Amino acid sequence: MELFKFYDFRFTLVNIIDILLVAGIIYQLYRLLKGSLAFNMLIGLVTIYLFWVIVRLFEMPLLETILGEFTKVGFIAILIVFQQEIRKFLLLIGKGTFGNENRSVFRFLPWNWKIENSFNTNFDEIVDACETLAQSKTGALIVFPKTSEMKFIGASGEWIDANISKRLILSIFNKKSPLHDGAIIIANSKIKAANAVLPLSDNPDIQNQYGLRHLAAIGITEQTDAIALVVSEEKGNMTVAKGGKMLEGMSREKIAAFLNKEFASEMVRVNKSQS
Repeated sequence: MELFKFYDFRFTLVNIIDILLVAGIIYQLYRLLKGSLAFNMLIGLVTIYLFWVIVRLFEMPLLETILGEFTKVGFIAILIVFQQEIRKFLLLIGKGTFGNENRSVFRFLPWNWKIENSFNTNFDEIVDACETLAQSKTGALIVFPKTSEMKFIGASGEWIDANISKRLILSIFNKKSPLHDGAIIIANSKIKAANAVLPLSDNPDIQNQYGLRHLAAIGITEQTDAIALVVSEEKGNMTVAKGGKMLEGMSREKIAAFLNKEFASEMVRVNKSQS
């Protein structure tokens, strides 16, 4: 049954449902990939495809042939480049198909999409916990993503979604805790995951300068827009990683001020949206 017509395209009820389902899938993929290296690579692939469409429209045979050969193997390239993301995405779907409300398949419906309305992370309490860990030379790694909850990374550990507290952070990184080896992810004013496994930096210039915990901090900030806070088990000090670089020699006060400043723009944006 035709509902309405736009130029030569006739919209039916099936067409509209089809469009809504595709839009929902794209939105969920965006939420899962945003802020990651995979998201930037996906944007690159989409850009190449759109460029190929324009080349075909203007009938440029040489470019059309070159880009056409690339798009023929595009699906295989996507499977190779995004094999880890695809695997984790399928695991998330498998884990969330049945169960409670937060893991229900109905969370994909538009009225169940959750939008963060506030951003009020207590960085002072987090840094205070890390300072206590540093005094006892207990290693720790905390990741603060800016545009994503890093569900892919969190799926490698334990998803806890708990309120931030100094005692909880100290308990997680206690040397007798089964969760102390990995990283914790803090997003949207919650400790989202613990014991998460992060990608290590493969930069040969720094591999001999730092241990695995610091290389993981550098690796995650190379591939995403996140900021990482590291407590060294050997030196008993705190270090911040941003953009694949370690910002060393910062005091407790400077680290807290740095984190508050980095996320201040997000706080302003949310406050404006509420006003």
